[in-house]
Amino acid sequence: MHRARKRFGQNFLHDAGIIDRIVGSIAPKPGQHMVEIGPGRGALTEPLLEATGGELDVVELDRDLIPILKTQFFRHENLRIHEADALTFDFNTLVTDDRPLRLVGNLPYNISTPLMFHLLDYSDHIHDMHFMLQKEVVQRLCAAPGDNAYGRLGIMIQYYCEARYLFTVPPGAFAPPPKVESAIVRLNPRTTIEYPADDPDKLAVVVRTAFNQRRKTLRNNLKPLMSAEAIESLGLNPGERAENLSIRDFVMLANHLSRTESSA
Repeated sequence: MHRARKRFGQNFLHDAGIIDRIVGSIAPKPGQHMVEIGPGRGALTEPLLEATGGELDVVELDRDLIPILKTQFFRHENLRIHEADALTFDFNTLVTDDRPLRLVGNLPYNISTPLMFHLLDYSDHIHDMHFMLQKEVVQRLCAAPGDNAYGRLGIMIQYYCEARYLFTVPPGAFAPPPKVESAIVRLNPRTTIEYPADDPDKLAVVVRTAFNQRRKTLRNNLKPLMSAEAIESLGLNPGERAENLSIRDFVMLANHLSRTESSA
């Protein structure tokens, strides 16, 4: 039996009821291009293969798990196993036809945030993503303005995707059980950005700077980027905190910064 490794942040899913609920939420169909990140011991791999008619790409970093997966699913000729780090993997290499990718994964807590930002680079080729993450991270992904969990992660993900909290997963569903609760999130990349930023990199800078010291106001946090008068000229209150601004507000700030710098 392969033991979970702390350095990979491994917690293997084993609860049959939770597995059924996850697969039911994903609703995979034959002919769809499913991709599983971190299949582990194959708890989700098996039902995904059954639902798709035996076609699946999996990306696994732990080389000791590769032969286990190959042995367990040797009958599935269309299971393609990629031994790679998902944080650096080029997901464009999986796009071989006009089918969008549907991503699934029980993501290690220690890489979940950078991995999601990495996946945004491929959002044009992704239909949806269903991930198991630390509950706190899912709350941040789905938070609205004014929520305690609202911040940089949720704003940047929601700029590119619709995010929906599906359900909570207790620690006992895993072996070994983690010390925190998990949750399932669904991310649907937007076909059209509702409030497009002139420069998404500038948006990231503004959001990061605005939340640099969470309890401080926009006037103080954004001082290195723009004046209080500039903030006010956009119809925003410089005395407001970043946690109360909408994504549209942040886009206005970012576009103002882009246009000011380009005209300087």
